[in-house]
Amino acid sequence: MNILAVESSCDETAVAIVKDGREVLTDCIASQVDLHRIYGGVVPEIASRMHIEAIYGLADQALEKTGLSREDIDAVAVTYAPGLIGAVLVGVNFAKSVALALDKPLIPVHHIRGHIAANYIAYPDLKPPFLCLVVSGGHTVIVDVQDYTKMEILGTTLDDAAGECFDKVGRVLGMPYPGGAALDKAASQGDDTKYQLPRSKPGQNPYDMSFSGLKTAAINLIHHAQQVGEELDINSLCASFCGAVSDTLVPRVVMAMEQTGYRKLAVAGGVAANSRIRRDIQAAAARLGAEVYLPPLSLCGDNAAMIGSQGYFELLAGNTSDMTLNAYATKSILGETL
Repeated sequence: MNILAVESSCDETAVAIVKDGREVLTDCIASQVDLHRIYGGVVPEIASRMHIEAIYGLADQALEKTGLSREDIDAVAVTYAPGLIGAVLVGVNFAKSVALALDKPLIPVHHIRGHIAANYIAYPDLKPPFLCLVVSGGHTVIVDVQDYTKMEILGTTLDDAAGECFDKVGRVLGMPYPGGAALDKAASQGDDTKYQLPRSKPGQNPYDMSFSGLKTAAINLIHHAQQVGEELDINSLCASFCGAVSDTLVPRVVMAMEQTGYRKLAVAGGVAANSRIRRDIQAAAARLGAEVYLPPLSLCGDNAAMIGSQGYFELLAGNTSDMTLNAYATKSILGETL
């Protein structure tokens, strides 16, 4: 079954064709990073306009690369939530028009479910149930993946997402957007014990997290050094920051694995590319005797292949939509509007 998949939730326009949920025939991506770098972050209106300019050509490119015709497409999957509302609307309306024109099923896919499904592409033998830590620019959540379309949220961030904090601290340090990648590179040459940064403590739900205090502490430290003329060890500050984020994430994942009894742990989302978090996750999994699934860096960021993968399983579960499908800026992975 060939699924044409569309992703446009932020600043990457992507169209992919995925076969049977596991095999990526092509994944065409138009990145806007260089454009938004000028502004130090994503400008929603510009992102939406760039999606409009790129999406039609990417769909034609995807068909051309695979040698498939429009008649070879069996269904159309699209990210319908969450994301920048104007950006998501571009993808949803394009997917609706394609599904209508081809008379094919339209499959709405939650963006975070898509990130989880990136592991099905990277690891064709991976099947639920398993635990998944999703860490991205807009989301940080621990998910009990009970089946391909049945999930339970065990813990989430109560304020900022981990990826958002990486980008904002990187921007204050004068690093190019996206700040997370530059910060990770600098951290590899630093001492992670040089600066003492806070870790959020478990609250009523021990799996919930908080990153706003960490972000504020790091930014205040940077501003104070600038005001008094103190030279910062940038590499060590980055290493200390990465360590604090990892120390917030990994212990909660370990607790969740011990509670659920799972011995399969997947990681997903753009922050899953962070070398410190990957290293600490692998070490924790080894101590638990658990298998760990870390997608390649190419599948950590936003892409349409992951949407096509999850779309396949949503279709098998009967989760399709008609032409009234709308886009949502915020929506729970379980489907409830937030």
